Amino acid sequence: MDQQVLIALALSMLGGLSTSLGALVVILNDAPNLKMLGLLQGFAAGLMLSISFLDLAHNAINSIGFLKGNVWFFGGVIFFAIVSSFIPEPTLAPAVDSKSKKKGGDAGGKDTLKKHRRQVLFSGIITAIGISLHNFPEGMAVFLGSMKGLRVGINLAFAIALHNIPEGVAVALPVYFATQSKWQAFKLATLSGLAEPLGVIIVAYLFPSSLNPEILEGLLGGVGGVMAFLTLHEMLPLAFDYAGPKQAVKAVFLGMAFMSASLYFLEISLPKDISL
Repeated sequence: MDQQVLIALALSMLGGLSTSLGALVVILNDAPNLKMLGLLQGFAAGLMLSISFLDLAHNAINSIGFLKGNVWFFGGVIFFAIVSSFIPEPTLAPAVDSKSKKKGGDAGGKDTLKKHRRQVLFSGIITAIGISLHNFPEGMAVFLGSMKGLRVGINLAFAIALHNIPEGVAVALPVYFATQSKWQAFKLATLSGLAEPLGVIIVAYLFPSSLNPEILEGLLGGVGGVMAFLTLHEMLPLAFDYAGPKQAVKAVFLGMAFMSASLYFLEISLPKDISL
C-alpha cells in the first residue's frame, strides 16, 4: 500500500505541476498561442475519452456486470455534475479593454485600468480556486487508478497533465495582467496544481489497504464517469473555441489513437511482475 501511495503521489505531482508549464507559456510569451492550446486541449480530451470508455468503464462492466458498472459510471457523472455546478468556469483570456489601456496616460484612464486590473485579479483568484477544486478529485482518480495497476495510473496522470497545461494558463494570464508580476502568476498557477497530490494523500488515508475488488472496480467506473463529464463539459468546448470544431475533432481522434497505442506498448514493455 505504501508503495502504491508513493507511485500515485509521484504521478499526481507530475500531473499537478503541469499547471506550472501553463504559467511558463504566459510569462515567457507576450500572448499565448490559443489555437495551439485548443489543439492540446482536444488531444487531452481524446486521451481522457479513451481512458473513460475503453478502459475504466469497460473494465468495470466486465468485472462487476453491465448494470452495476453503468450505475457506478453514471454515479460518477452525476457526482461531478453536481460538484462542477458550484465551481466557477475558467477562461483562458481576460477581457482586456484596449481603450482603457490607450487612456492610461491621463488620471481617469489610470483609475479605469487600475479598477479593471483589480477585477481581473479577482477573476484569476476565483479561477485558481475553481481549478484547485477540479484538481482535487483528479488526484483521487490517479490514486484509484494506481491501485488498479501502473498502466491505469500512468495513463490517467499523462492525460490529466496535458489537460492541466491550459488550466495553468487560465490562472496565470489574469494574475500576470493584473499584477505585472511573473512570480505571482507562476506561484498561483503552481499552487492550484498542488491540489492534485493533496487529493492523493487524503484519499490514501480514507480507503483501507485491502479494498474489496468489486468496490475498487466500481470506484474506477465512477472515475470513468467523472473523467467523461470533465472532458465533454469543459475540455471539448475550450478546444472548439480556440482551435475550431474541425481541428479540435481531429485532435480528439489523434489523442484517442495515441492512447490506444500507449495501452498496447505499455502492456508489452513493462516487466511481467508489474501489475497492469
